[in-house]
Amino acid sequence: MTDQPTAPSSGAYAAAGVSIEAADRAIDLMKGWVEKARRPEVIGGLGGFAGLFDASALTRYEAPLLATSTDGVGTKVAIAQMMDVHDTIGFDLVGMVVDDLVVCGAEPLFMTDYIACGRVVPERIAAIVKGIAEACVVAGCALIGGETAEHPGLLDPDDYDVAGATTGVVEASKLLGPGRVRPGDVAIAMEASGLHSNGYSLVRHVLLEQAGWTVERQVDDFGRTLGEELLEPTRIYAKACLELAERTETHAMSHVTGGGLAANLERVLPEELSVRIDRSTWTPQPVFDVVRSVGGVSQPDLEATLNCGVGMVALTAPESVDTAIAVLAGHGIRAWVAGEAKADADHGGRVLMEGQHPGW
Repeated sequence: MTDQPTAPSSGAYAAAGVSIEAADRAIDLMKGWVEKARRPEVIGGLGGFAGLFDASALTRYEAPLLATSTDGVGTKVAIAQMMDVHDTIGFDLVGMVVDDLVVCGAEPLFMTDYIACGRVVPERIAAIVKGIAEACVVAGCALIGGETAEHPGLLDPDDYDVAGATTGVVEASKLLGPGRVRPGDVAIAMEASGLHSNGYSLVRHVLLEQAGWTVERQVDDFGRTLGEELLEPTRIYAKACLELAERTETHAMSHVTGGGLAANLERVLPEELSVRIDRSTWTPQPVFDVVRSVGGVSQPDLEATLNCGVGMVALTAPESVDTAIAVLAGHGIRAWVAGEAKADADHGGRVLMEGQHPGW
């Protein structure tokens, strides 16, 4: 795994706000966690200029397609900084990239990360990497590269941001997407763990700025503090979705991120089909109703910004639905039938939200 190299102490560099010694200390602290996020194909360890992955593993594929995805976690990092809790944000980062990748049926192989900060605090950087490494284990991919960059003057001393990229592979004949979706396919909704990592600018504006709540506020609807609720890690669906693709006639999947359920599901619909989603089939977690009611946010605005309780959707042949729901339950993911794809000359390529959530 790449990172800042060890170098002689530089008094001039330190005077400018960059501590090479702190970076070296951070690397020492993170080594154990990075080691846990290995696969057999990984070559070498920390300290190289590039991460190495043995591509001969791809020879078992007849026509391997490489897939890649990159993302960050947005303004959720502001909540981590307010709470001074940094070992969960890595789950959000990994979830954002591997679950974008897996929707086409690709297995995530390896990941790299980038942490930019105003000041390297070794324990904080190590906590961030710990979360990334633990999440890579959950996703089944290796953490083979990374960079920690200190940007004094650009970022405040306790500010940081994270980004990551992942690469995976899928057999060409097993590629999922709009071309496979058929009339009658069932939309299987997979429960989100909470807000995941999208819409935090809206949530922070409504609850922290407009309502004046603090992250320490105990919220009865949540059974914990506001900060604890907002830091709930993103659910990682990768392994569950790969098994779903292997064991069922699943034709497409959609990761519900920025833009909400309808906009993301439309990305995997052919032009001649529409899907009607019945809101009455699930009750979103309380945090969504709190944002809606406290902020006076309209349902269209809420659904265009937040996942509203659904983190992933699969379009699956009706004869595979029972198996699909059982597979997901085996991974601890609650899933249900939320809609159906139909030929639709008037609304082709669209998702139509119908009904109302219980209690809303």
